[in-house]
Amino acid sequence: MNSIPFKGKFFVSKVIFGIAAVILAVDPVLWLVQTWSDPSYNSSGLIVFCVCVGLFLWSVTSDRTANTVNLRLPFFLLSVSALTRMVGQVLAVNVIGAITLVLDVYALGHLAAVGFRQRPISPGWLAICFAFTLPLERIVQRTIGYGLQSVSADGACLLLGSIFDNVRCNGVRILIDNQDVLVDLPCSGARALLLLLLFYATCMTVCRPGTAKGILGLVLTIISGVLVNVIRIVVIATGLVYPELFMNIDVMEAPWHDLLGLVFLTIGCLPVIYWASKVYSQKFFKNNTIKNKEIQKPLLKLNPLWKACVFLVLAVTIISLPRKPIDVAIPNITVDLPSWINGNIANHVPLLSQEKAYFTQYGGAAAKATYGDRGLLVVKTSAPLRHLHSPEECLRGLGFSVQYKGVRHATMPTAIYKATAPDGATYRVAVSFVSSKGHSTSNVSEAVWNWMQQGGIWYALQRISPWNLEDTENNNWDNAIMAAMDISSSSPFIQSIEF
Repeated sequence: MNSIPFKGKFFVSKVIFGIAAVILAVDPVLWLVQTWSDPSYNSSGLIVFCVCVGLFLWSVTSDRTANTVNLRLPFFLLSVSALTRMVGQVLAVNVIGAITLVLDVYALGHLAAVGFRQRPISPGWLAICFAFTLPLERIVQRTIGYGLQSVSADGACLLLGSIFDNVRCNGVRILIDNQDVLVDLPCSGARALLLLLLFYATCMTVCRPGTAKGILGLVLTIISGVLVNVIRIVVIATGLVYPELFMNIDVMEAPWHDLLGLVFLTIGCLPVIYWASKVYSQKFFKNNTIKNKEIQKPLLKLNPLWKACVFLVLAVTIISLPRKPIDVAIPNITVDLPSWINGNIANHVPLLSQEKAYFTQYGGAAAKATYGDRGLLVVKTSAPLRHLHSPEECLRGLGFSVQYKGVRHATMPTAIYKATAPDGATYRVAVSFVSSKGHSTSNVSEAVWNWMQQGGIWYALQRISPWNLEDTENNNWDNAIMAAMDISSSSPFIQSIEF
């Protein structure tokens, strides 16, 4: 190999490093693209990807202002990407593996010198924009969604208390004139906050602020997102309790609910637009001329070909490592559904093959049965972050159209969904999450939040019934399930399916 000239080694080493990077990125790319098309993710990642590609092409199609090539930083990023990919591979967490793509976009931006163009953009902020192609809303909702709910509820309660007299607050529940207003998971503001952050990252990609200004603008964006969501909740709560103030329109129904969200999202963007204009004008008028000089820093000082080959072997080794997820539930547990409920004998429904494979790999258990014209699904796990999810995720994947209808507390905290099957049939899907330590909730976010602090075994109770049943019948059905499974409204069932 010593007979190969240095420039030849340099070129071949870059090709090998590129192959290694592709090997590391294949699985994350396939997973990410799958989330864009999978209805259960409800992702807008493809749109964000097109925005990122548009920004990149807008910059690289302009002339360079300096022939600057620094290969050390992309190589460092590639090394970090490899380490991140290894962690994602071993822990079997697809999102961690997908972060390698964000680092790759950062490296690609540097290699393309997008910061030294007639139309310059920031490679770092471009990579942050690309991060929004990941299913971040799902991640945020499941991890810190309850924290966002609590902040929004506290802020809304403070404002409502200064407007109306009869306001009582209990956690994320607000009562105005004895009417229950719940700041539930959709009202946590996660979606609006992520959209604002995406808008900010897009603006900063073009404005290219310094570190201090970038952080300051980020804080401003987060504050704007939280405040706007609090005001939106106040308006919706007022509309629910006093519809006459809004010409008797239902603020929870389309198109009014979506229109209110769009209006307040627009208001939240105004501080971001103001900050971006300030940063861009200062950047534009600042005399920051770059001399047209060439900086060729070698990728590696010695034996680049050998080291590239080692990196290629390392990449192949990383993707071959066994997957050992850390958030696996206790295996070999069972869920025993009642043999009859409310006079109807159980007709047990087998799990799908992919469901069986999932619980075999990640632990936990599930069981399904129908009782007359109604159904019951119970999931049991010690790792709710892995296993528990809202019904809309799997129902959308099965081709159902799903509408969230709010929360009921008649029997236990229960989230209600209206599911419309491909054949037009409509169903009421009710879900509750119950802990062996005595906690119950209507959303996954609070379950995960509580589990992170207390641990324990968690159960998802999903009840399915025809949509046109009266509330009394649905409440009787829920009470019959609770009686058959030894569940009380104050304490979870731990006898019939405890292990």
